[in-house]
Amino acid sequence: MSAAARLVTRTAGLRVHVVAARRGPAPARLTAMLHQAGVALTPPTEASARDTVVVAVAATVEDALAAAPPTAHRLLTVCDTVSPTALRRAIGAGALAVLRSADLTPDQLLAAVHDAHHGIGRIPYTALVQLLGGADGQRPGGAPPAPPALTARQTAVLGLMAEGHGNAVIARKLSCSEHTVKNVIYELMARLQVRNRAHAVARAVRHGLV
Repeated sequence: MSAAARLVTRTAGLRVHVVAARRGPAPARLTAMLHQAGVALTPPTEASARDTVVVAVAATVEDALAAAPPTAHRLLTVCDTVSPTALRRAIGAGALAVLRSADLTPDQLLAAVHDAHHGIGRIPYTALVQLLGGADGQRPGGAPPAPPALTARQTAVLGLMAEGHGNAVIARKLSCSEHTVKNVIYELMARLQVRNRAHAVARAVRHGLV
């Protein structure tokens, strides 16, 4: 399948509405990224539709939540700053993803929108580490556990996962197949003793592996 065909397949059926807070960054960069990815934007009248992904752009998570329609079912926020407290508030408000605007790429935005369309959430991994109990990896009343040993390929895949890339992008960057990437991720899950990608990267950040 060609790259163009894969893109059409990936964006088929996606309905996205972008809204910006008054004090936040202009959504032009976000809309340009979505157009570049082939995603058609919906008008405000469709923002409350159950299958519409709403992307709220603002300086802070609080401003993004305030700007989002109260009836949004699939909400992403794109913000300049994200604190653990704001992250908890966003999760409590039902946001499926909290993304930082500074280092956001079209691939990462499309992946987040695609995940949200299917009800899958993603949050900044460094913020996730703080939310899970701090970045030092310290166990209550004890010394931090020894970091697990990873191969060079596992470390490379883990680093790209931490940047928010999906399997297809990781495979392209490492010049290997998606099947190989899936196998490496499976090995990572076992090595790190975690059950999903977010926790894998969170534990890796705690141990200083990425």
